[in-house]
Amino acid sequence: RTPRPRPTGRERHEEKITVYVSAEELFALEHARLELRGEHGLAVDRGRIVREAVAVVLADLEQRGEASILVRRLRGR
Repeated sequence: RTPRPRPTGRERHEEKITVYVSAEELFALEHARLELRGEHGLAVDRGRIVREAVAVVLADLEQRGEASILVRRLRGR
């Protein structure tokens, strides 16, 4: 298995997907962005947070497989 690349941060991305989220999910994402800025001094946009979160989940899937958080959550456990 090859390691997954780290998210790239603020740079032009050639590929795009559209993801629909609930109002609560969008609020939580915005709250996380403000917390990262206010509590941790990290000025990042929501896209960066999403790319980092995807990278973390995919790395966990790669490393842990069946025991990964993604598999467990998708199975409802």
